[in-house]
Amino acid sequence: MSTTKWRMLRHAGTGKVLLKRVRLCDTFWTRFRGLQFVSHLPADEGLLFVTNSESRSNTSIHMFFMAFPIAVVWLDKSGKVVDKCLAKPWRPAYAPAQPAQYFIEANVDLLNRVRVGDSLRFDEEVRV
Repeated sequence: MSTTKWRMLRHAGTGKVLLKRVRLCDTFWTRFRGLQFVSHLPADEGLLFVTNSESRSNTSIHMFFMAFPIAVVWLDKSGKVVDKCLAKPWRPAYAPAQPAQYFIEANVDLLNRVRVGDSLRFDEEVRV
């Protein structure tokens, strides 16, 4: 059995499923690995990074060792989207405009389905 923790990502207002599976990255090693050296990401999957508190610096990312662009969506402690961007491979840094506690890395099309100010939920566990 896998020890990977998975959640479902939903829009809190509409209940619509945005991603069927997001892998919870809540340890040093899962956050460190992220999507580095990954060749592709399934359209309905992503990563959900968890930090201990809201911060701009602790939720910044780099795109070294990435093979493809990704959507990055930053959330505050309540799950409200505070920023989003298209992150391109081999760029040194992306940081949210506002402090965030969570961020999601997923396929680029997620940027078309969420807006700054939306509230997202990721409290439903998914069994793999």
